[in-house]
Amino acid sequence: MGFFTFTVAGGGFILIGAVESLTASNSPSTSLAATDPTLTPDSSSPVAPSKPKIGHAPMSSASLSFFIASVLSSLFILDSLISFFAALNSHDGVGFALQLQSCAVSALFLLYSVLGLSTYWAKSFPLPSKLLNSILLFAFAEEFLLFYLQRKDASGIENRYFDLMLVPITACTFSTILELKSPKAKIFARLGRGVGLILQGTWFLQMGVSFFTDFVAHGCSLHEKSRGNYTIRCKGHPEYHRARAIATLQFNCHLALLVALTAGAYSIYAQRHGIRREDLRYRPLGEDVRDFGGNAQFTLVSDEDDVDSDGIREEESVGKNKDGGAGAGGAVEMSVNGHGSHH
Repeated sequence: MGFFTFTVAGGGFILIGAVESLTASNSPSTSLAATDPTLTPDSSSPVAPSKPKIGHAPMSSASLSFFIASVLSSLFILDSLISFFAALNSHDGVGFALQLQSCAVSALFLLYSVLGLSTYWAKSFPLPSKLLNSILLFAFAEEFLLFYLQRKDASGIENRYFDLMLVPITACTFSTILELKSPKAKIFARLGRGVGLILQGTWFLQMGVSFFTDFVAHGCSLHEKSRGNYTIRCKGHPEYHRARAIATLQFNCHLALLVALTAGAYSIYAQRHGIRREDLRYRPLGEDVRDFGGNAQFTLVSDEDDVDSDGIREEESVGKNKDGGAGAGGAVEMSVNGHGSHH
């Protein structure tokens, strides 16, 4: 394996991840009219698209993703076979075993992509999506074990790069599990898997540059036993730790770049297609609801305070005062036990 192999692998993973993300973003349920029940097709867009047009774009994108995955898996198998025979000629038993593992992982991805293509192209050969996702889950799990257990040389710097590769593989694995467990979360699962595949692709490109070019860490060099069996060794412990720190820094830069690109792509998508907002559900209150009755009077005085000891409300006396036309200095008629007294 060399720089060209890692470049092709990285470009293929980036392309598959981009198509996977576009497939999820173009899903009908992610549109503004579908996610917000308060909007009608006429209000969300000038022309309401027909149902066949809505389902056609995601289907074509998915078939393109399967096609690219099948081509990339076939190239991986071909490269593993070439490295396999190179290890035989070099009498390299470790390189021989490594290529068998790589072939097994590539075969699972090839099986997944071929079955997916047959599902979309051959209508008479339908397969449930859970079966395809189960195969994909096993493929990601085997890829995880391939990079996790690949320790050809304990002092090799490539082990650090392989450990960091486990992060996007884990993201793809959990996204596939989420899609299997909850079909309603299919959109978010595909988006997560697409982002994980893109990160795998960029990290493959970084490994190709860091292993097989002059950009290898200072004080370290490449040692190859065969085409597929190689290691990056450093002169001493300072160079070894510096190279590991550089690998971690490179991975952080890849993460930051991916987050920036994802945020930019999401903002462009939201500007063009709209997003679901809580303020879109707000509707102004009608005039009848907003009319609280301007004649209503509110007071902080309790009703119990308006009743005297004889059970007579002060409001009645005030009303009598108004009806009788008594002013501020007028007489007020008081009634006690049914007998009135005038003053």
